[in-house]
Amino acid sequence: MASAAIFSSLRRSRSPSLDAFLAPVHLENDVVGLLKTLTTVASDLISSYSDKTPSFQKKNSRSLLRKIDLFLVLLDSVRNSGDWWSDLPSTVVLCFKELYLLLYRSKILLDYCTHSSKLWLLLQNPSISGHFHDLNQEISTLLDVLPVNELSCLINNDVREQIDLLQKQSVRDKLFIDKHDESLRLKFFNLLNEIGTGRIPSFHEFHQFFITELGILDSRACRVEIEFIEEQIVNHEIDLEPSASVLGGFIAMIRYCRFLLFGFEQDEVEIALGNRSSKRGKKRGLISKEIADTFITVPKDFCCPISLDLMIDPVIISTGQTFDRSSISRWIEEGHSSCPKTGQVLVHKKLVPNRALRSLILQWCMAHKIPYTQPENLDVGSDPFPAAPASRAAVEANKATVQLLIQQLENGSDCGKAIAAREIRFLAKTGRENRGFIAESGVIPHLKILLSSQSPIAQENAVTAILNLSIYDKNKTRIMDEDGCLRSIVSVLKSGHTIESKENAAATLFSLSAVHDYKKQIADEEGALSTLAGLLRDGTPRGKKDAVTALYNLSTHTANCAKMIEYGVVNALIEALDYETVAEEAAG
Repeated sequence: MASAAIFSSLRRSRSPSLDAFLAPVHLENDVVGLLKTLTTVASDLISSYSDKTPSFQKKNSRSLLRKIDLFLVLLDSVRNSGDWWSDLPSTVVLCFKELYLLLYRSKILLDYCTHSSKLWLLLQNPSISGHFHDLNQEISTLLDVLPVNELSCLINNDVREQIDLLQKQSVRDKLFIDKHDESLRLKFFNLLNEIGTGRIPSFHEFHQFFITELGILDSRACRVEIEFIEEQIVNHEIDLEPSASVLGGFIAMIRYCRFLLFGFEQDEVEIALGNRSSKRGKKRGLISKEIADTFITVPKDFCCPISLDLMIDPVIISTGQTFDRSSISRWIEEGHSSCPKTGQVLVHKKLVPNRALRSLILQWCMAHKIPYTQPENLDVGSDPFPAAPASRAAVEANKATVQLLIQQLENGSDCGKAIAAREIRFLAKTGRENRGFIAESGVIPHLKILLSSQSPIAQENAVTAILNLSIYDKNKTRIMDEDGCLRSIVSVLKSGHTIESKENAAATLFSLSAVHDYKKQIADEEGALSTLAGLLRDGTPRGKKDAVTALYNLSTHTANCAKMIEYGVVNALIEALDYETVAEEAAG
């Protein structure tokens, strides 16, 4: 708990609090145990981090480890001085307790530098340099009060000289911010500022920065950077630096560079592997295949108690238990009101993302070279991180990305088109301005073509992209005016390759039917009403919900009532009264 507290404090760019750790209470009167613990902690720090060089903060990390190494020499010398070292003066014991706190703060800081993404570490360069300086100041203070004279009988002259030298060095230590690291950070901001002015830097400029200077060498590395920064936006509440708006610009820039520098090839390979896996009937496709092929045992805490599979989107329910979102959502939609693990009644049905566990699962997958697909939140219009005003740089970078995606939709391979549709789908989730310029760029005709694709992935991404675009009212007109688009949406509703495609097609009809003039046009489309009635009757809980909301909207146009009776909609609505999740809408 102490580690979590101080790590959270550090991630929020605040100086670690002394209250974040407790002194080792169980060693309060056990000097022998205290010294053994200190020696173990210091040794672990040296062995764990000496060979792990972070992307940035190299000099600060090495300097801190050298000081810890000297403390280890001191501790070994005291422990090896004879049996009577266990009767140390109280002032020395107090200093060693402070050393315990200092070592653990050092561990958290070194761990943070080791596990942060390159670009996040770069953005936080001044702040993290400040944390290293704070630790140096604490070391200096500790050495000032350490009664070395009272240890003279326990340590040799060589050790004492090293401690004296460390004390003098610590007094002279000043805040160190690596000039090379800082120049890269400023260059990162300059690139963003240029995009904000409407000038997109050249391929060569981005290649020089991302590949040559930062060593970000492939599409997957870009995804890791994006996901890590998004995670920081989610985890920070009020004191985020840079602001969420600025970070959104950086994310948009990285996304653009991902496709500009590395194209679509790596993603195409992953989609191809996913297709082959799905043909074997494996729901989790690539992840299940990788785990099965390597005979890796998934940690029990990473498995959903309902499905027993590796969790993709772990969420916490009101009882404090964690489940995969898809499994617990299905459980709740089926009408259950208790926890499937403990049997306790659910006080509320809100699902809170367990981001700490998801981060651990991601790290485990990366360590075992298992591809991990980030959860896709299918709630229409939901953003992947808390809303923040989109910066001009983010808008310009996203516009440039959309142009690359449209080129892929026009001239790419089948897999490449599926990837482009997926990216359009995600971009269309993040705000009205994105939805506006994406549709204005002429993407709807390309998405319409993909609705007839033989690829389940391409079709599902296309219909969901249209669904997300349709949230913006002006886009409803663009979709309805596109020749054959409504017909293609209804075709997906009738015979889509996946359940998700059919459900999202129904949700699209619901979104489009918000415009009164389109309600009759949708109802007149062959197969629309009868298929919605069938989905309401035989669909999944989510499918029933999508169908009944669409039918509810369509029923408010008086010209549709006779057709709804003719095509069996009323009978389906009457049957739906028996389902708690849709009964209210069906009655309406």
